[in-house]
Amino acid sequence: MPDHEQEADPEGPGCCSYVLTLFSFLLIICTLPFSLCFCVKVVQEYERAVIFRLGRLLQGGAKGPGIFFVAPCIDTFRNVDLRTVSYDVPPQEILSKDSVTVSVAAVIYFRVIDPVMAVTCIDHYSHSTRLLAATTLRNVLGTKSLADLLAEREAISHQMHSTLDEATDPWGVKVERVEIKDVRLPLQLQRAMAAEAEAARVARAKFIAAEGEHRASRALREAADVLDESPSALQLRYLQTLNTISAEKNSTIIFPLPIDVLQHFMKK
Repeated sequence: MPDHEQEADPEGPGCCSYVLTLFSFLLIICTLPFSLCFCVKVVQEYERAVIFRLGRLLQGGAKGPGIFFVAPCIDTFRNVDLRTVSYDVPPQEILSKDSVTVSVAAVIYFRVIDPVMAVTCIDHYSHSTRLLAATTLRNVLGTKSLADLLAEREAISHQMHSTLDEATDPWGVKVERVEIKDVRLPLQLQRAMAAEAEAARVARAKFIAAEGEHRASRALREAADVLDESPSALQLRYLQTLNTISAEKNSTIIFPLPIDVLQHFMKK
């Protein structure tokens, strides 16, 4: 038997409870079939009903889904929704570990897994879970630096998830997911980070351009060495240049001198 069923009625109902219960059932029998309108209740597939008889938790746990019976005058019940609920944690002003003020917003998803505990162990489980989520968000993020907040969102979400789930387990509430939705930085810090990123991009572009120039210079040197070793290759290069110039429809065409003629003067 669950603990909440054992603690719900430690001494058992008194004599007055038996008398009132008997009177209630006699009233139901005497007013049939009109009493069925007040005694028969229905809960949906995603709901459970926690019933109290004369203030004591009725044995058997939560009822539903479907039809269940309540005795008038002595029974009260409360419906508990078992569907997953999403909640947007309002933006929290947090001072990070490296003394930077940031505004962080999150979203949590939770649902009730034990309706009896959610009703008997805490007042307004949904409101309490939301307050706990905001407090946990501030506590967890207060131990992180700005770089960790921006780069380790998934790890922070897992840490918040485990902390919240452990805290809400005695309430019969299961925290299914926690996500960091938004991290807002001060305007001055945004400008400083943008300037730093722009400087890094400019430095990277200059480095790439210098590396390209270096590779191009090495390629030109290797090409010059090849042409120097083979005069016929240089002459073919002249002819290729002539072909390119003639294709551009220029009015002036430059004809390179043959290499053999130049070599005759170079020997002298």
